Amino acid sequence: MFADKDASANVSEVSIFEVGARDGLQNERAVSTQAKLALIEQLADAGLKRIEAGSFVSPKWVPQMADSGEIFNRLPKRNGVIYSALTPNLKGLELALDAGADEVAIFGAASQSFSQRNINCSIEDSIERFIPVVELAQARNIKVRGYVSCVLGCPYEGDIASSEVARVAEILYKMGCYEISLGDTIGVGTPLKARKMVQTVAERIPVDKLALHFHDTYGQALANILACLDTGVTVFDSSVAGLGGCPYAQGASGNLATEDLVYMLHGLGINTGIDLNRLIQAGNHISHELGRPSGSKVARALTESSQ
Repeated sequence: MFADKDASANVSEVSIFEVGARDGLQNERAVSTQAKLALIEQLADAGLKRIEAGSFVSPKWVPQMADSGEIFNRLPKRNGVIYSALTPNLKGLELALDAGADEVAIFGAASQSFSQRNINCSIEDSIERFIPVVELAQARNIKVRGYVSCVLGCPYEGDIASSEVARVAEILYKMGCYEISLGDTIGVGTPLKARKMVQTVAERIPVDKLALHFHDTYGQALANILACLDTGVTVFDSSVAGLGGCPYAQGASGNLATEDLVYMLHGLGINTGIDLNRLIQAGNHISHELGRPSGSKVARALTESSQ
């Protein structure tokens, strides 16, 4: 066992950071701007308060996100709902500011090889590039979230030392990121490793400033979250309908489905503020647009049982 008591005993409420419209759809075939807008509005209708709505990157590299400016310009503002954008550089931030993004995010990696292959520079160089991004965002009173990739394994290096994860996360935190999302990019983590990694990072960053982003490539995401529930982390990233595959494992699932996460948390008596039925409808709708079944086991089970 990972603890002597129920892992959820001291957790009454969590926050879910929905990444389906960005991290999910950028790894799917392109869908229309209207379909994206409908998805984001349906997610907000379901009770999600933190939604990653787009990414201001070169359309040459990520054509699925080419309409992010239009998305943010057309999204109706809602009280209490934050629309976030991924901004890998200063130009991306400027575009996000012009489009009215509520919050932005930058990303680093705990693996030198992954950093080199993904953004063609070292971890240190990538962090240097983010300094002016964070400075401008702070000057405009825009909060910056930080992502750390490959926290439990790298497709090129294999195992990653938790101490290196903690080092990179601390740099981003001290740079000004209000929250650090720790991402198991290839989904190889298992519960004990996940828990120990979180504990190591929490020695250098306040645990209430951490979020977890576990991919489900090997079917471990829910188990990993359960193992980490009593560490003090209360923010979890997930993707409606499990949108987004794993680009490093052909045909494998990637993001954890939000529906599956919500079902587990509600079963533990933990409040998410999310209407599961509405969430399932949103996931089924975008899955239909993509021409494939939902990647959520919960959505498929409950949809079939209601027919």
